[in-house]
Amino acid sequence: MTQRVELATVMDRLAVDGLVTEYAVAVDDGDWDAYRRLFTKDGRADYRTAGGIEGDAGQVAEWLATSLELFSMRQHLIVNRRVRFDLLDQNAGDTALLQADYINPMRLAGQDGASTAPDLVCGGRYAFGLLRTHDGWRLRQVVVEEKWRRMPQPRRHAPATS
Repeated sequence: MTQRVELATVMDRLAVDGLVTEYAVAVDDGDWDAYRRLFTKDGRADYRTAGGIEGDAGQVAEWLATSLELFSMRQHLIVNRRVRFDLLDQNAGDTALLQADYINPMRLAGQDGASTAPDLVCGGRYAFGLLRTHDGWRLRQVVVEEKWRRMPQPRRHAPATS
């Protein structure tokens, strides 16, 4: 590999990493216009293992907007990122696959301000399919594989005394 190719690969890795970070921020901040802009025109997302839907970026953004209204706080932590660049029409590095683990604590809206503990925490793995476009790297596909979920235990009420 030449030094020029190695530098291009490093720059692509940084760009792909930045795109995944923008994805997490858009979801956590509820910025659904930004979410849609991260995808290619034919981009799709699949949240079925997390109890969601599969569809184009617009459909999924609408579903996320509605279902995440329940939570006043969301924080995706996307870690252990592994990226592989592939060929598209004989051009090296025009597609990428990034797999990453995630943990996602969320706080239900309307809870008292005394507790900062999350009400729901889930974790799993993302598979991001990416495509280099004239506008830079974009998401072609997002697949969520939720592996675990922890919800708070129901509170026990003290028995009524007579």
